[in-house]
Formats: sequence, C-alpha cells, structure tokens
Amino acid sequence: MGLALLGKIASLFLIMLAGYVVVRCGFLRAEDSHTLSVLSLYLICPCSIISAFQIDSTPEIRSGLMLALIAGLVIQLALVLVVTLLKKPLRLEPVEQTSIIYSNSGNLIIPLVSALLGPEWIVYTCAFTCVQIVLHWSHCKSVICNDVHIDIRKMLLNVNMISVFAGIIIFALGIRLPYFVQSAVDSLAVMIGPAAMMVTGMLIAGMDLKKIFTHKRVWFIAALRLLAVPLICVFALRMVSRHTGVPNGDMILLITLLATASPSGTTITQMAQVYGGDTEYACSINVVTTLLCIVTMPIMVALYQL
Repeated sequence: MGLALLGKIASLFLIMLAGYVVVRCGFLRAEDSHTLSVLSLYLICPCSIISAFQIDSTPEIRSGLMLALIAGLVIQLALVLVVTLLKKPLRLEPVEQTSIIYSNSGNLIIPLVSALLGPEWIVYTCAFTCVQIVLHWSHCKSVICNDVHIDIRKMLLNVNMISVFAGIIIFALGIRLPYFVQSAVDSLAVMIGPAAMMVTGMLIAGMDLKKIFTHKRVWFIAALRLLAVPLICVFALRMVSRHTGVPNGDMILLITLLATASPSGTTITQMAQVYGGDTEYACSINVVTTLLCIVTMPIMVALYQL
C-alpha cells in the first residue's frame, strides 16, 4: 500500500502545482482562490458526504461505521482537550491550534481511500469527516474567529451539517437519489481533493516561499501534526484493532489512521480566508505538512501494519 499511497499523493501534488502555475503565469490571481474556497466549503464538500452515503445499509457496514465514528470522536475530542491545555505553555496561535487538531481528512483522504481501497470504503471516511465537520463549524470556527460564543442555530443550519443529517437519513432509510441527481452529486464529489489542492497551489503562488520554509514555528507545528499525533494514534489503534469484533475492523481503523496522519486541513486555510483569519500562516502550515506527508504517511501506515 505504501507505493500506491505515494503515487496518489504525488498526483494531488501535480494539481497543486497546476494551481501555482496558473497564478505565476498571470492567468489568475492568488486572491481568485477565494471563490474556489467558497465553492469547496459550501458545494463540493456537501456533495461528497451525500455521495458516500448512497450505499446499502447492511449490519456489517453499520457496525463498521459505528467503529469509525467512535474512533474519530475519541481522537478529535482528545486532540481538542490536549491542545487547549497546551496552547498557553506552547504559545499556540489560533491557526496553530486548529492546524494540529484538524487534518485534511476530507479533501485528501477521500480520494486516497477511493484510489487505494475502492469507492465502497469511502463511507468509513465519512464517519471521521462528519466528526470534523461538527467541530469545524463549532470549535474550529470559534477559535479562528476568536469568538468563544458558538451559535448553535447557525452551526446546525450550515449546509455541511445539513448534508451530514441528510446523508444519515438517506442511508438509514435506504433512499436512492434519481440517477441524474446522483450523477451530478458524484461528479461534484470527486472534485474535493483537486479543488483543495488547487486552492493551496494558487495561494502558494502569491506567497514568499523563502519565508514559508524559514519560519521555525511552521516546522514545529508540522512535527506535532505529522509525527507526534499520528505516532500516538498508531499504537492506540493497533491495540484497539485486535479487540473490535467488527468485520474488517483493522482496515476501518487504518482509514481512521490515514485521516489522523494527513496534513493540516485545507479547510483551515479556507476558513481563515473566508472569516478573516491569518490565511498566509495557515497556508504555510498546510504547504509544509502537505509536502512532508508524502514521506510521513506511508511510514505511519507501515508501522500500523507491522
């Protein structure tokens, strides 16, 4: 799986390079990526969730989803707690906190899992993604906006949250969308990885690369995001995988590990861009962690599979 994972990550890097080139050649400006960020947050991501839930509700899939959901929830809440306790001792800025906690589990993992394991496994990525979406539009947004007040109404009525609820209802009731609707949703869903990498490439083109790679804090956050967090999860998930009693439980937890070991979330850059956060710093962390994950992610997978 290591070589296949490497190849798929490399292909997404080429899309990021394409975004970089169109800006550097003057066809677009770095600021134009804002439109793509909005489309990704409010259209492509919801479609990817709805698409993943268009499967048969079997006992095996339901038990697998429950395992993935519990694993994702425990990991994310533990990260929120630990980072909250460490933010003062480590002097973590809002973008740094969210970059450690939230990974690129939707934008990167969905296309990776689809290519490596097959589209039938994507539904298990949605369990982790759904946990992150809830926290994105509550905890993450409040940290980036420096607003401790969480508007429950706005959070629940967010299009991404609505898509999660709709997906669960569709899955539970066995509802199938009409063919032409499903085809349109699937076509948008597969854009989630490419759109995120394109935004990153366009933003990089408008930044000082020397400043990115000489920023010591960026490397510190990258080490926490790509090494410290995944290593702890590797050993914890390996121990749990032996006792789940769920069919293919070890593979489902591997998907959870992939989601945890991925780079800092592109959604953080997009949210910072939309809500007035430190977009340049968020993008810097995303760039460095995305570049390094081509080495760290296969290592984490190998350690899990030993």
